Amino acid sequence: MKNILNRLIQHEVLSRQESKDILVGIANKAYNESEIASFLTVYMMRSIQLEELEGFRDALLELCLAVDLSAYEPIDLCGTGGDGKDTFNISTLASFVTAANGVKVTKHGNYGVSSSCGSSNVMEALGIKFTNDKDYLEKALDQVGICVLHAPLFHPAMKQVAPIRKALGVKTFFNMLGPMVNPAFPTHQMVGVFNLELARIYGYLYQKTDKNYSIVHALDGYDEVSLTGATKIITRENEMVLDPSSFGVNTLQAHEISGGESVPSAAAIFVDILSGKGTDAQNNVVCANAAVAINTVKNKGILTAFEQAKETLLSGAALKKLQQLQAL
Repeated sequence: MKNILNRLIQHEVLSRQESKDILVGIANKAYNESEIASFLTVYMMRSIQLEELEGFRDALLELCLAVDLSAYEPIDLCGTGGDGKDTFNISTLASFVTAANGVKVTKHGNYGVSSSCGSSNVMEALGIKFTNDKDYLEKALDQVGICVLHAPLFHPAMKQVAPIRKALGVKTFFNMLGPMVNPAFPTHQMVGVFNLELARIYGYLYQKTDKNYSIVHALDGYDEVSLTGATKIITRENEMVLDPSSFGVNTLQAHEISGGESVPSAAAIFVDILSGKGTDAQNNVVCANAAVAINTVKNKGILTAFEQAKETLLSGAALKKLQQLQAL
């Protein structure tokens, strides 16, 4: 590791194979905590390169406990996190709205590392039990249309990295990897990323796959459609910039979509929105993200997808999905 660190400090770039080998080494406990922390820290101080991210992704996919659910042609709505915006759990809420629109969802998530409440924190607080049992996950997709994939159950090799990430408390390249290593291998993906550079890298990497995707970055820094300004969207076919008027709504202020400083408050916001007690701003931002996901799969147009998402949310259909999953 000393040699690797010296090379990285000199701004050398690792090859795809070297990057893969290092992450496999981390998983196999070949390095101590200080070495791993130093390795993560280097990438907070310089940009990760395409071949490095590709190698890290290859390692995690090779080491993961795969549960191939691609036959359901599902979508995953997953952000990198690390945008420092502390919004409520928008993509997780949008996942239930998406499922209520007849699109199968394999929601990949984890406990919060760089935020106070991750997707897994709020799901656990609402009584969702995590499992990597394929029969159960298929049952959830068949009966409810959504299943929750808690990342640590599928990526056991990364167990020793989790406490280091938690102790550092800031975004690392593992944030960048999360959406790329869904163990269910979803056919479709809506990925939110925290900067434009990473959006471009994701675009290059996803072009090499057969995945149908929308990569999303709000130009004022959010890793989702924030409706606080314009949002860049990259798909296999094109690139576009959407603003709030693309969804037929007004521009929001940052404070209108913040929330969830603790797990109980995040869970309360989550249930309020699904129960029809959300503010217009909260409803609109959830439905805008659901609309991008629905449109990624069904290609009906953003405005049509947004209107359908709004109808689904306000009718209680999305709440019913949560209740069905809780019951299951």
